[in-house]
Amino acid sequence: MAFGVSFLVPATPAAAHNSLTGSDPRDGARVATVPARIELRFLAKPAPATTKITITGPDNVVAGGPPAFDGKRVRVPFKPAAAGLYIVGYQLASSDGHPVKGEVRFTLTTGTAADPSASPSALSSAGGGTAPTPGGSPTAVVPLARESAESGHRWWLWALGALVLLAALVSGYLFRRRVTRG
Repeated sequence: MAFGVSFLVPATPAAAHNSLTGSDPRDGARVATVPARIELRFLAKPAPATTKITITGPDNVVAGGPPAFDGKRVRVPFKPAAAGLYIVGYQLASSDGHPVKGEVRFTLTTGTAADPSASPSALSSAGGGTAPTPGGSPTAVVPLARESAESGHRWWLWALGALVLLAALVSGYLFRRRVTRG
């Protein structure tokens, strides 16, 4: 009986690990109107003390201000320098202390053209570095790895769980039917 009940309770994949659930603008978006702020939405409430958000744009210009925390949402003022690719990097600690890193990329299609002589790898070839924030404390500006696609798209885990549950129920029904007949 306990075995069958265990299928009724859905498993929560890495419940202690936080992950990005959405953003505005969304990852890969082409934006014509300059947003006043960038918003990141997470699975769990991020801790302000352990959360770092950086926005870099064309020419490796830092284009964000201090983040504002509102439950599971983090909003950062957006100050674009030019049209082009913007990368919103985030780094935070989950409730179990595990670091979570990722980035959201979007393209601003309006504004002045970026300086073609600046390369996106200039920052990473310099070994990272720090950029001052308006509050005066340095924030690490380190190119972050993209979060895997599976973290935002866990629907297939639920579908797999539903199939396993359905198979267990059908097997139980057939077994019970066989026992009552024979």
